[in-house]
Formats: sequence, structure tokens, C-alpha cells
Amino acid sequence: MGKTTVSIGDIHDAEQRIGSYIRHTPLLREENMDDALGCSVYLKPEMLQITGAFKLRGALNKMLSLSEEELNRGIITSSSGNHAQACAYAGRMLGVRVVVIIPEDAPEIKIRNAKNMGAEVILWDRRYAERWKKVEEEVDKYGFTIVHGYEDYDVMAGQGTIATEIMNDLEDVDTIVVPIGGGGLISGIATAVKETKPEIRVIGVQAAASCAYYESRRQGRKTSMESQPTIADGITCGSTGDNPYPIIEKYVDDIVTVSEAGIIEAVNLIADKAKLLAEPTSSVVVAALQEKKIDVRSDEKVCAVLTSGNWDVDKFGELFSGNEVGGVFLNGSK
Repeated sequence: MGKTTVSIGDIHDAEQRIGSYIRHTPLLREENMDDALGCSVYLKPEMLQITGAFKLRGALNKMLSLSEEELNRGIITSSSGNHAQACAYAGRMLGVRVVVIIPEDAPEIKIRNAKNMGAEVILWDRRYAERWKKVEEEVDKYGFTIVHGYEDYDVMAGQGTIATEIMNDLEDVDTIVVPIGGGGLISGIATAVKETKPEIRVIGVQAAASCAYYESRRQGRKTSMESQPTIADGITCGSTGDNPYPIIEKYVDDIVTVSEAGIIEAVNLIADKAKLLAEPTSSVVVAALQEKKIDVRSDEKVCAVLTSGNWDVDKFGELFSGNEVGGVFLNGSK
């Protein structure tokens, strides 16, 4: 019988399984961001992970858990880009064939990196359902093993190692703020936190343009929504994940949303104060604090998880110049 959830035991197993292959990313105390965000700011910069994003943790944990027969069939997944790169890297490390279905409008850096790491890339429709229909077609033809970016409990367990690192590095952390896309990351983090130190708050953040988890909690039921384009392309979320949803409802203290202009301002703030290039998907957590969407005390130790930095350099340039990026200007006009 397969797993029906993820547990702290699974996360500790993942630590042992992937520990020698990943980076224990640092926890950065950013005092010069305190005034802007209203708390004692700590950043967990997962853009410093080997593939430039947290996704390597989950992909590696899953693939290292597979049987030789499952690996020999080859791996397939669909991803907005960061999970694709993680699977490509893990596949190259293990000598396994990897096929990734990536949205045709994904940042070029994510497409290029996946190819450079040896993955076979198929560019497809941005819409989630259409991409997964293509995955199923490829599985029917070739018998690939699916490594899902957020529905898989082994993937969630790998992502949960971020939380164990945070709690080990900052034992008295008060609040951890996490972006929500499909929900696998926050499911792993929230499980690690609440099954270890339940007094620590876990807050999820979504882009207001695409926020099915926020809407589901607001309505008190699992629901979908019509997503609008968002500069935070890695966390578009028109519907909640089947497996993450109950974990998020059980363990995540609150879910908030942020504006497109707020996300862009947060990218700038992180670059200016922390000297880190955080893609907009990552920056929603800082935007939530900057927009006062989360109630915090000035002495509260808040860790913002910066999930990734894989975004086209020319787009960063346009953003820092205050020019239009993805239909949004720094001043908030569209």
C-alpha cells in the first residue's frame, strides 16, 4: 500500500538520503530589512541550492527512493521549470533518462538549464491540465515513471528538509513564511514544523492573480479559480493539489496574497538589501511582509524562504530599471 501522507519520520529519512548530494543553504540574518518588514528578518536563500532552487531536495529524495526497474523506465514530469531542472540534474547524476514537459512561455533560463543538464524537453501549453495530459500520453507510449512536483509524498519529504535546517540553525524562530504554488513545498515544511515545534507559525503566500489555496481557505472548501497571468510564474495555482490540500489545511496557520506590484518591489528590496537575485516566485514572501499582510512584532524572528533564482537576466534588468515586466510596471500600473 502506498503512502497516504508525509510525516516527520519521512523528512528525517530524506535528510539522510539526500544530505550528501545537496547544499545546506545558509540562514541569513538581514538586519537592514527589519524596518521595511517590521520584524527580525532571516532569509533562507534556496537560490543558492545546486540547481538554483529548492526543488532539487524533493526530486532527489524521490528518485533515490525508486527501484532500479522504475529508474530504468526513465523519468517524466511536468514543471514550470525549477522541478524540471531538478529532475534533469538528478537524472544526470543517476544516469537515468529524464523527459520534462515545460510551458512554452517559461523563462528561457529554465528551459536552457534543463536541456544543458541532459533532459529531453518538450515545450507545451501553459495550462496545467494540458501539460499533464501530455505526460500521460508519453507514459502510455513509453512506460516512464512519473515524478510529480508536488503531489508526491516523497517529494514533499525532501522539501521538508528546508524546515529542519531552519529549526536547527535558528532554534527560536517564531514564524516561517513560504510561497505556495502546487503546495508540495509548504506541505513538507509545515509537517516538519508542526510535528516538531507546533508553536512556530507557518504562513503561506500566493500571488493574488492565481491563488486557489487562498480562495479554498476563504470559502472553507477545496475550490478552483480562473488564474490571471502573474509575474510569479513558478507559483501559478488555479486549483489545489489533491494530496497537499489536507496537509495545508491541517498545519498551515494562514494563507495570504500579494499584488503584482508588491512582488516586483520585493524583488528590488531583496536585491538592494540582501544582494540576492530572487525570482518573483520567491519574492512573494517578502512582499507579504512589506505589504503588511502578516501580523508580526518588531522582535519576532521571521524566516522568509526564498525558493529560487532562476529567471532571465534581461527580465531582472528591465525590472530594476522600472520598465514593464510581464505587463506590470514597478509603480503598479498595467
